[in-house]
Amino acid sequence: MFPVGGVEVMLLLVLVSAGLAVALASVLAPRHGAVWAVCVAGLAWSLVCIGVLTLIPANGAPGVVSAEGRLTSCSWDIGGPAPDGFWILPGTQRLLNLVVFVPSGALLVLVAARWRAGWWLVPLGLALLAAYSLGIEVTQLELARLDRACDVTDVVDNVAGAVLGVGLGVALLPLVRPWRRRSVRP
Repeated sequence: MFPVGGVEVMLLLVLVSAGLAVALASVLAPRHGAVWAVCVAGLAWSLVCIGVLTLIPANGAPGVVSAEGRLTSCSWDIGGPAPDGFWILPGTQRLLNLVVFVPSGALLVLVAARWRAGWWLVPLGLALLAAYSLGIEVTQLELARLDRACDVTDVVDNVAGAVLGVGLGVALLPLVRPWRRRSVRP
């Protein structure tokens, strides 16, 4: 039995991880500058939030899922069977799957822009975000007690969101300029 779940647990985990992200940014800021430190902490926090949203049961602790009720494969029905509404935001589950990866894609660009190798770190980071999404779906398939369903459409939507995020990150680069050290010195 998976002992935790529900929106309250998700919100608590998101808040606790936000506190840890603030602590990470404060540790990194003196040496690397506040802007880049916030980008790194934001990227870490966005990845934790994705994990929380996708791996914590949505409707409380589901209890025991019998072997007969367990799915044995992922849904390969591109575009389905996502419900019309979702339990956190109105709209479709596909929209949420897309939107949840946008911050990670944007912050990936802002973090990688600090180095000259950023031009190849961003595609590598995109591949890692796709692998993260795939890993989540495999986990949802293997751990039936999460009361989640493995769906290839989710991976497609997640990667599309990460790609949109990369575009947003590129657009933000001239404004944010994470390669510049902006720490205020006394």
